[in-house]
Amino acid sequence: MDKFTIFTGKPAVIYRNDIDTDQIIPKQFLKNILRTGYGQSLFYDWRYQSDGRPNPAFILNQPAYQDAQILIAGTNFGSGSSREHAAWALMDFGFRVVIAESFGPIFYNNATKNGLLPIKLTKAEVKSLSQATDQDRITVDLTNLTVQFREQTFHFAFEPMYRYKFLNGLDDIDLTLAHADEIDQFEQQLPDFGAATPGVPVKSTLHS
Repeated sequence: MDKFTIFTGKPAVIYRNDIDTDQIIPKQFLKNILRTGYGQSLFYDWRYQSDGRPNPAFILNQPAYQDAQILIAGTNFGSGSSREHAAWALMDFGFRVVIAESFGPIFYNNATKNGLLPIKLTKAEVKSLSQATDQDRITVDLTNLTVQFREQTFHFAFEPMYRYKFLNGLDDIDLTLAHADEIDQFEQQLPDFGAATPGVPVKSTLHS
């Protein structure tokens, strides 16, 4: 996972409530477990017309927003099914941050596991951010837990463990590997119940 400390990016505003995971990435596109290739299907039902052509009215189809990296949404973003593909699709398009009033809890957890930063702000603060245009830039400072927009600075809370992971570029596997020596020492103390059964491994280490 890439480190996230201070990031400045172009915002795209989809100021709607209850954007669920099926709207983020419809179920027909959940065809593999790879994390790439989903960006083209992000918000598919909104981005494309019935004949498959891009909908020119949808913000992410407009040339000025092809490089948007910060998404602004309303309440309950990412509700619905637990598909991790929703976080993958947003990141594959290029988003690094989603700012909303609230999130579906499973989506929120999936986002933190994949390096997509979910930020909760108040209704008034999100309403202010929803006025952003393609000429604006938003700066997210995870070190100081602030969002800078024009002349305004908003403060947000973020769970200490998640913050540690983002600041240091660590995923859950990295956190486990940090304790590899302790895990190996613990495994060495386990009885070798499989010793009498040739070909049946019982003990394993993170270094094997």
